Amino acid sequence: MGECSEHRCWDELLPDALGLIFRKLCLKDVLTVVPRVCKSWGRVVAGPYCWQEIDIQEWSQQQSKPDQLKRMVRMLIARSGGSFHRISVSGLPGDSLFTFIGDQAKINILIRLLGESPGLKQGSDYRKYCICFARARSLKTLELPRSEINDSLVENVAPRLSNVTFLDISSCTKIGPRALEAFGRNCKSLVGLRRVMHPTDVVGRASQHDEARAIACNMPKLRHLEIGYMLIATKAVVEIASQCHDLKFLDLRGCWNVDDKYLQERYPGLKVVGPYVDDCYENSFWEECSDDSDDSIYWELMDDDYYAAGSDDEGIWDDDQGLEGLEVRFYGGGFNESHAGFDWPPSP
Repeated sequence: MGECSEHRCWDELLPDALGLIFRKLCLKDVLTVVPRVCKSWGRVVAGPYCWQEIDIQEWSQQQSKPDQLKRMVRMLIARSGGSFHRISVSGLPGDSLFTFIGDQAKINILIRLLGESPGLKQGSDYRKYCICFARARSLKTLELPRSEINDSLVENVAPRLSNVTFLDISSCTKIGPRALEAFGRNCKSLVGLRRVMHPTDVVGRASQHDEARAIACNMPKLRHLEIGYMLIATKAVVEIASQCHDLKFLDLRGCWNVDDKYLQERYPGLKVVGPYVDDCYENSFWEECSDDSDDSIYWELMDDDYYAAGSDDEGIWDDDQGLEGLEVRFYGGGFNESHAGFDWPPSP
């Protein structure tokens, strides 16, 4: 640290700059390693600088306790201070947590409008409170694959997600055309939808033409659509392509009843992937995950003794933003980008 006069110390970097750096690290390092380096870094991790994008999809795929998932999501949203514009989590429970996310997205918009209102007095505490959130961006990317949300819950929450532009509801087996209609009717700026199913998700279902119709009738601005392994035929896809005039990319992998040659002839400007592909179901993802290899890492963080007593760091781990009692598990050796938690081929 003696070189600070010539070279700026790491702990003196602006919080925004540190946040950009820390976002390149994995969740484990951000939550358990960075805060122990120094107090200034701990303040950055506890604040909004690292959490404009809340991506815990890989971590959430490894969780078997819904309460741990709920606490993590609530904690990170609280740390974001209303500034998160993307959230990616797998296996979201079908309860109040989805409502909580929708409420926070709505609050983002309200706070920004109030913060920019000239009717508030410059010196008021309320205006200061609003200004600190004035640059908050509302939720735009919502990724909830394998979640337990249902049609009724979506119909209730969707009006609060008006600024969402990309939506991932892959393998959400408890929703159907009603939920898709609600998303489309309320998310007027939606340009990307991922509704990819696993073959086991559609066992016993006759078709999903009603979902295709809901997409066609309620999401006219779509430019990117992934509906791999949905039980649909060519007619349903033609309806989507005819209604979504801006559609540029269509992923139909595993949609065996769709005539891709006909689509390519009728819509020459549309890039169609599938339906026939070499998938990776033979490479058992679950067998790989159950491998008790030596490089597996098991992290179980029940409390934080470093900041537990005598800390000058005001409330980094206090209240709902702390890690006390939160079990954070990280596994290594079984996950990689080619198996991003799902068993289907990755999109281009």
